[in-house]
Amino acid sequence: MASRSLSYTQLLGLLSFILLTSTMAVRVGVILHKPSTPTLPVFREAPAFRNGDQCLEADQIHIAMTLDTNYLRGTMAAVFSLLQHSTCPENLSFHFLSLAHFENDLFSSIKSTFPYLNFKIYQFDPNLVRSKISKSIREALDQPLNYARIYLADIVPPSVDRIIYLDSDLVVVDDIEKLWHVDMEGKVVAAPEYCHANFTHYFTKTFWSDPVLVKVLEGKRPCYFNTGVMVVDVDKWRKGLYTQKVEEWMTVQKQKRIYHLGSLPPFLLIFAGDIKAVNHRWNQHGLGGDNFEGRCRTLHPGPISLLHWSGKGKPWLRLDSRKPCIVDHLWAPYDLYRSSKHSLDE
Repeated sequence: MASRSLSYTQLLGLLSFILLTSTMAVRVGVILHKPSTPTLPVFREAPAFRNGDQCLEADQIHIAMTLDTNYLRGTMAAVFSLLQHSTCPENLSFHFLSLAHFENDLFSSIKSTFPYLNFKIYQFDPNLVRSKISKSIREALDQPLNYARIYLADIVPPSVDRIIYLDSDLVVVDDIEKLWHVDMEGKVVAAPEYCHANFTHYFTKTFWSDPVLVKVLEGKRPCYFNTGVMVVDVDKWRKGLYTQKVEEWMTVQKQKRIYHLGSLPPFLLIFAGDIKAVNHRWNQHGLGGDNFEGRCRTLHPGPISLLHWSGKGKPWLRLDSRKPCIVDHLWAPYDLYRSSKHSLDE
């Protein structure tokens, strides 16, 4: 049966049901797998998801994500949501980027949680970017893995010519195949864009007062887009040497301090006004609030295919603290986490 996205009304109905039943304790028989290192969370095994009859084995959908030990719980929930809402879940091919010293433990954790998942883990060398990173407004934005998406085209196999990059703080409530088949119209990047946002806020006065730097936006209608959900034409990225172009802007940032927001601004300087815009339903972002306090936010009206907790507030942390936002209960059904105490109880 083909997957359907959830309407705004349906999401609110689901949220009401979750809140109504949240006090009911339901014990189920699950198999828990504990990774070899105590530093990683413990997850229960996800059910197996199989292709529908209409699926063709050759139609692979490539998805890239990072594996940060601090965000692993979010990554597991994101993968679970992708599989659950996919018509052809066995066609999803995951490309995970991680730091070398956690690779074996992360592999074991994913394999035990998703035994049937088609995935590969690639080592990301933090030295590629460490000296290029400038301090931003939030420490989490300064971590090397936050910049790994810049090097994605150089890391995945040459046979991968298109890929969907996803952050770890999101869940997908629609069939990802719909986003995969977007017509790129010759563009390098496809993503929801937001032209009502005040573009000037993303850069400093130093940038706007420099006529040479500002010239990069000449002839464009620059619009904000969030780099946590992107379809990337990997072939065009490689041929256009876009990794080097992003690095060049990072070098300028080191010299002149032209922005405050981690890895996002270089993407805006290169691609803003020149991406393939896709429907906003594919990134209901900002659910984590701002980058300073992470206050609760509500859903925007309209159809929703992807919920994204960008910002400081993460749903698993707010749920654990017993101070969740209402929207965090939409993330909770995809949470595969079990604490060590829960594991022993089972």
